[in-house]
Amino acid sequence: MASCPRNHRQLTSWYLGTARPLFTINEAEATVVRRIFRMFAAGQSPRAIAKALNAEGVPGPGGRPWRDTTIRGQVDRGTGILNNAIYVGRLEWNRCSYVKNPATGKRVPRLNPREAWEVVEITELRIVDDTLWNAVKARQKEVRVEIGRDEDGDALNRTHRRRFLLSGLLECGACGAGYTIIGLDRYGCAAHRSAGTCVNDLTIRRQEIEARVLGGLKDKLMAPEMVEAFIGEYQAEVNRAARETEQMLASHRRERSEVTRKIEAVLKAIEDGMYYPSMKKRMRALETRREQLDCELEAAMPAPTVRLHPKLGEVYREKIANLEKALNDESIRSEAAEVLRGLIDKIALTPGGDVLKAELHGDLATIMVFCGDGDPADASPFRRRHRSRRPYRRESGP
Repeated sequence: MASCPRNHRQLTSWYLGTARPLFTINEAEATVVRRIFRMFAAGQSPRAIAKALNAEGVPGPGGRPWRDTTIRGQVDRGTGILNNAIYVGRLEWNRCSYVKNPATGKRVPRLNPREAWEVVEITELRIVDDTLWNAVKARQKEVRVEIGRDEDGDALNRTHRRRFLLSGLLECGACGAGYTIIGLDRYGCAAHRSAGTCVNDLTIRRQEIEARVLGGLKDKLMAPEMVEAFIGEYQAEVNRAARETEQMLASHRRERSEVTRKIEAVLKAIEDGMYYPSMKKRMRALETRREQLDCELEAAMPAPTVRLHPKLGEVYREKIANLEKALNDESIRSEAAEVLRGLIDKIALTPGGDVLKAELHGDLATIMVFCGDGDPADASPFRRRHRSRRPYRRESGP
């Protein structure tokens, strides 16, 4: 069953013979819900409503700030403040099911047919009248039609959004939220736009930040002083990982010797005529543990031996230049973009007066593999073992 709506308190008792929970109405929060419905019906957007509530200090669900998605939700799934049927005295569940995507292993929602829904009328919990509810539904329908068509009235396919070169890598240096597309080819702080909880109102053209990042990757990330820091950091990580691996192997070897000694002691006792039923269980546990230790010792990966190119900086800049050219080749652009994205952990955009400072955080392991003959994707196992304790970063552009 769906979780308890925020402005109703769920009690521990249940109506006998039904799946109907007892709720009480939280009047203070119900007032906020009705206000949201009226504001939306009057023409305000979920984003404007969220900003207004946050500016007034009105707590959102769970005491968190309001976001436009909290209010808007998804109409088809009945989520979000504006779609919660409990506000008109109707408890609905089983609107969607979750199935596992075999390709990704993730659970994804699937809408159930309406006849599969479970619906219980609880009229005493109504806090929004039919007139207001229907006004909100009518405006939602208008908005969906409006944003679902282009300037020629043709339907837009919004299920396949364009992925830009830096999608998912940009973050706000002021609040940590993502920097996302908020207009035609412009990035802005998602928290400032959707909730008004961040003071960073600066935006940047997509083409500008992409050019700055490419320039930073090519000219600054592997400057001589950064190469020296890179090599020192890499060697320190390799040495640390080697020490940890050796300590683990030594511990396992000591434990295996101790387990073997105990097994031999039990066998000696049995040979001397001492036997109890509990000894069989104990032997099974000891044998199982010795097998586990043998598997772990056999599977332990030795510290990798990787030779760094003596002209690491030059090789790196040449390969970045080649990637930059590949971005202009339609046939291999997507592959080149993924390789380039793999070199970046994140890009922090921080206000500095009326301009944005871009700080580029690179990945040591990926850059090292990239400078060899390997695919940056091959750095994944290495990265798990040798993740840098401090980011490899460089300021890019003004």
